Amino acid sequence: MQLRSEPLTFPGAGGDALCGRLERPEGAVHAYALFAHCFTCGKDIRAATVISRALAQAGIGVLRFDFTGLGSSEGDFANTTFSSNVGDLVAAARFVAREFEPVRLLVGHSLGGAAVLRAALDLADVAAVATIGAPSDAAHIRDLLDGDVEAIERDGEASVSIAGRAFRIKREFLEDLSEGGAEARIAGLRRALMVFHSPVDAIVGVDNARRIFEAARHPKSFVSLDDADHLLSRRADATYVAEVLAAWGSRYLIA
Repeated sequence: MQLRSEPLTFPGAGGDALCGRLERPEGAVHAYALFAHCFTCGKDIRAATVISRALAQAGIGVLRFDFTGLGSSEGDFANTTFSSNVGDLVAAARFVAREFEPVRLLVGHSLGGAAVLRAALDLADVAAVATIGAPSDAAHIRDLLDGDVEAIERDGEASVSIAGRAFRIKREFLEDLSEGGAEARIAGLRRALMVFHSPVDAIVGVDNARRIFEAARHPKSFVSLDDADHLLSRRADATYVAEVLAAWGSRYLIA
């Protein structure tokens, strides 16, 4: 199937211009989806690219974009929070609805998975949600910051190193992560849910998948990613996720 890949720009939750890329088939689009990338990653990480294009091959148009302050998007990452990321997702969905059709599927990788679980509650047209290596609660990010948390809380902000890159994190970011109530929100999702997780994920332990799955109500499904790493670095792992997603989503995405 011939695909179209086009850059798009739209306003995020805070008014900054967010840069995205829409992958879709040349022919009919059966449904539209959003892909939310992992914490401090970007729309062009291998998993986001491979999964989006594979879904497009199945007739699903997918918008992947950089959250505020990351990649090619405008804004200062230091001024963002988990809630502002959720707001960016809602803004992206409303942009797709205005320009094309309402978004029916949300896919989130790692912290992006926690974000789509929350954003779905504000998007009535979403019929299905999929998480990949997602924490059951956004507060999990505090563990990744490790010893930097004390400096952030003491000084109001600090520079932290994540995957070899420096980012400034403010106290407001940590406070937002502590909101809680994730299990109740998952229980109230009332959307079809697919949970992908590797049992050997060294960044977000597989027990997070158990908590998400147990909190959710049916219809829900779980797929083990065997020996895949957290970032789905191997193309075969990302392709497998996309193929399963496309087959599973066909039950829910046609309005």
